Amino acid sequence: MATQKKVLRVFSYLPNPRVWKALIAAEFCNVEVETLGAAPAELAHWLWDFDARELNDSEMTEQNPNARTGRRGFSARLYKTDAFLVAHPFGTVPAAFDPTGNVGIFESNSILRAVARSGDSDHGLYGTDAYSASRIDSFLDAGLVFARESQEYMLAMNNPSIALYDRMQAAFEFYLAGINNALTHFPYIAGDSLSIADIGYACDLAQFLRERTMADALHQIKRAPISAAAESAYPKALQHLTALMKRTEFAKYLTPLTPQPTETN
Repeated sequence: MATQKKVLRVFSYLPNPRVWKALIAAEFCNVEVETLGAAPAELAHWLWDFDARELNDSEMTEQNPNARTGRRGFSARLYKTDAFLVAHPFGTVPAAFDPTGNVGIFESNSILRAVARSGDSDHGLYGTDAYSASRIDSFLDAGLVFARESQEYMLAMNNPSIALYDRMQAAFEFYLAGINNALTHFPYIAGDSLSIADIGYACDLAQFLRERTMADALHQIKRAPISAAAESAYPKALQHLTALMKRTEFAKYLTPLTPQPTETN
């Protein structure tokens, strides 16, 4: 087997289903994606940089020139270098870098695309021409609303609200209906072969299926998990996820932390 080439370094909270997208694609593309990071609560103790590292206590002060006010999911003080913020203007994770550390790539679907573009040219994950690649992009873009609503909904599970629930339910139904429809015509989401559209879908839905373990929280607003009846409502979409999760490249990342879809006939 050819030697893997290093394509990206990714700094993030770990484990992170959004990073799994790049790691699964790397399995097919014969590239190396290096990951750095720690559990979400521990990232406040890290220097956010291409050369990310854990800080010692003496460095974690307001006087540190890299000290920043945490936003979007992080309320504590964070430590981000100027170079990090040049590469990542929105200051979020997952944060990917090219091998030089000079080019920043953000948003998980863009990181996924970067892996596919950098790998062996015959893997086929990003289509065979401009049109098939654009069709794949269409599915990745369609998943953005679902992924965004899912993140807000899951983060608010300690204090759920009916408004968030209703928004998430609408996003879930729209997205899963489209995926289910696509799979009535083709064996894979974007056509006749596996693509990064399947990888993005699998990781985003696998993350959302954690909702099934949160029925007690939803009981506070007298609601049941949105995903509870997904197998019967969107059978092809859920069967596709089950089939993907049986593949070695997916299973090593998705299986340990994902409630298993119910097998359907």
